[in-house]
Amino acid sequence: MSKTALVTGAKGGIGSSITQGLVEAGYRVIATYFPNGEAKAKEWFKENNYSEEQVRLFPLDVTDTAYCKEALTTLLQEEGKIDVLVNNAGITRDTTFKRMTKEQWDEVITTNLNSLYNVTHPLFASMCDHGNARIINISSVNGLKGQFGQTNYSAAKAGMIGFTKALAAEGARFGVTVNAIAPGYTGTPMVEAIKPEVLDSIKAEIPMKRLAAPAEVAAAVAFLASDAAAYITGETLSVNGGLYMH
Repeated sequence: MSKTALVTGAKGGIGSSITQGLVEAGYRVIATYFPNGEAKAKEWFKENNYSEEQVRLFPLDVTDTAYCKEALTTLLQEEGKIDVLVNNAGITRDTTFKRMTKEQWDEVITTNLNSLYNVTHPLFASMCDHGNARIINISSVNGLKGQFGQTNYSAAKAGMIGFTKALAAEGARFGVTVNAIAPGYTGTPMVEAIKPEVLDSIKAEIPMKRLAAPAEVAAAVAFLASDAAAYITGETLSVNGGLYMH
């Protein structure tokens, strides 16, 4: 019987690669999408030639605590258990702090950080009961080093790392590992659309002189989800080409 993984933000640049990587590793993936995005989610499902045995599309508003509790409680009743949770959903609202509005702050904190509670809390007790489960949180290099114009994003991504360490301590005795991955600049369609001269300047700052491939981030997820990573918990795995070493 294959294991089941739930991935938030599953059809984004990195999320899509994570979904594909887990499917290739033999997981059945529950791919979440924002409730009003059903048409695009179905199009993504079709474009990737997924079968219903491989991927189940699941509407989920990760910013809504009550919605998540009801939806994920029902999901657990239907699926029996969730073996792997990948908290990947995230947004940016970049601007300097002097110009940042409260709305821009709240949007990023709610989507990137509060979503960890909203999605993980309804599933955590069940994961502890069943044991041998994995929670993987997608943070960012900018949660480790900070980034000009991203006080909201850096704060949220740093918060994810603190959440990871604390929850790892709680889950350890139940065989539930909790780890984070901190990607650097990654070659998603959004990043690749940046002006060539700007993209070149970004690559020049990276010791490996290139962006990460989304599949490289997905490979890190698949490793932390695997039995080979059963003794790793509370860690942050950097996938940044040497951009920030800590």
